[in-house]
Amino acid sequence: MPIYEYECQSCGNEHEALQKMSAEPLVTCPSCNDPELKKKISAAGFRLKGSGWYETDFKSGNKKNVAGEKKAPAAAKPAKAG
Repeated sequence: MPIYEYECQSCGNEHEALQKMSAEPLVTCPSCNDPELKKKISAAGFRLKGSGWYETDFKSGNKKNVAGEKKAPAAAKPAKAG
């Protein structure tokens, strides 16, 4: 379940609430009990990036790691002096 941030327009109190995505937004401020609570827009607390969860799970063949870094060809090693 996601955590939503709320701010009271009346008293300025801010708090977080753990709610289902389908739940109605909260309206009543737990601090002053006024019906002035508004949901804030905030960034997600995590990012799904890097190799792993989707990139490699549902792809096959040469399509794996499409978002990965392109590897440069290996440079020729200098000959050892002897």
